Amino acid sequence: MAENREFFNRRLHSLLGVIPVGLFLMQHLVVNHFSTYGPETFNAAAHFMESLPLRLFLEIFVIYIPLIFHAVYGVYIAFTASPNSFKFGYFRNWMFVLQRITGVITLIFVVWHVWETRLAALIYDTEITFDLMATILSSPFMFWFYVVGVISTVFHFANGLWSFAVTWGITVTPRSQVIMTYVTIAIFAIFTYMGIASLIAFTS
Repeated sequence: MAENREFFNRRLHSLLGVIPVGLFLMQHLVVNHFSTYGPETFNAAAHFMESLPLRLFLEIFVIYIPLIFHAVYGVYIAFTASPNSFKFGYFRNWMFVLQRITGVITLIFVVWHVWETRLAALIYDTEITFDLMATILSSPFMFWFYVVGVISTVFHFANGLWSFAVTWGITVTPRSQVIMTYVTIAIFAIFTYMGIASLIAFTS
């Protein structure tokens, strides 16, 4: 019974990390990348997202609840799981370790980012605008905190895609797993570039 629950929780944790949490991360990075086209363009994109119908419902049930489960169970895995170097080899063993480390870093970063933007905006009745992000990132410490946070978050998502594909039986052969490795490296490179470019745009 306990093994079945563990199996179900790990499958659910893996699924939620991609759908919907991972999809939301990509969407969030795309919206933020509008900052590279100027304040007006970013503000228009942010306003569009804020004006979506049932936004609060979607945030709570499609983003926050899945994110909380993924984060809490992920911390449990990070402190209880052991690397399996015999099954996946040296490289994947390191990816396993980095996945756990970046999971903790990402959790700290996401909690702070949500507080500093979404919750603070609700409490103080302020809009999430280009100027707000520029103010937050005007501190060198916060800028580099966000750089580390973005890199960690994107790595955790991209590397998690590889594990997701294995867990759900999408990549079962060694060749398919190698191909998936290159796919996830490309995803990491593209979305890390978008995230860092956005941070630089906010401070330019």
